[in-house]
Amino acid sequence: MKFGIHAGLWMKAWTDDPAPIFKIAADIGFDGVELSLLGIGTDRAKMIGKQAADCGLELTCSTGLGPEADPTSSDADVRANAVAVLSEAITITNMLGARGLAGVVAAPWGVFDPDNKVVRAERAAQTLSKLDGILADQNVTLGIEGLNRFESDLTSTAAETCAIARATGSRRIGALLDSFHMNIEEKHPSAALRAAGDTLVHYHVSDNDRGVPGSGRYDFPADAAALREIGYDGWVVAEMFVMAGNPASRDLNIWRDIEPDPTVAATQTLKYMREVFGDVS
Repeated sequence: MKFGIHAGLWMKAWTDDPAPIFKIAADIGFDGVELSLLGIGTDRAKMIGKQAADCGLELTCSTGLGPEADPTSSDADVRANAVAVLSEAITITNMLGARGLAGVVAAPWGVFDPDNKVVRAERAAQTLSKLDGILADQNVTLGIEGLNRFESDLTSTAAETCAIARATGSRRIGALLDSFHMNIEEKHPSAALRAAGDTLVHYHVSDNDRGVPGSGRYDFPADAAALREIGYDGWVVAEMFVMAGNPASRDLNIWRDIEPDPTVAATQTLKYMREVFGDVS
């Protein structure tokens, strides 16, 4: 089991230099940092990867798609663009020295078309299946993120997310499940994790308000037990967004400070993660 922290906890904009964040995360004791690829291109990837490695950190990556790269689109050119955009993201992930890429990759964030949900899910799986070769070539695993109903109508539940991942037919494509989203959509999040089984390739934690795990009402010990049962030994990454008043927070509808200090929040989080998830593997 590896414990990570999303760099977005500290970022005011997605283009912020991550190097100072690496130092903070390493000093706290995290195994790695999750980086959003928004703002990171092939020109900076190797340098950023070295900066993380110099701090003794591994990296994992996340990304999201816009409407111009919608894997569910009825327009073949738009679907082809989704493959091109994700192929570049997979290449950048490899250049960073990371082995995992996850995020909003089945459909763009905030795009809703429930009347065509079945065919869109089929198109998403067909589109993402075209990435199998480059995922193998770059030695990267892709995780489709389950999002709550206010962010997506396509992958709101773990079951919907896993179904698309499985329908791709690729052993390198799975699901990213996140306690924040499961708290909204799943009656029993731990049961959703058990049902995901080996389709689960990435796991995010934050409490019900997107703050420090263990500070709210989410049942993390139940999730830890489920992860233990399915033999999950991958990343547990704290994806917390706690600062209001900056561009990155506006993207995520953070309108008030959730925690008073991000570094203190990260320190408290790692302590809790070790206590609850430390014996999972």
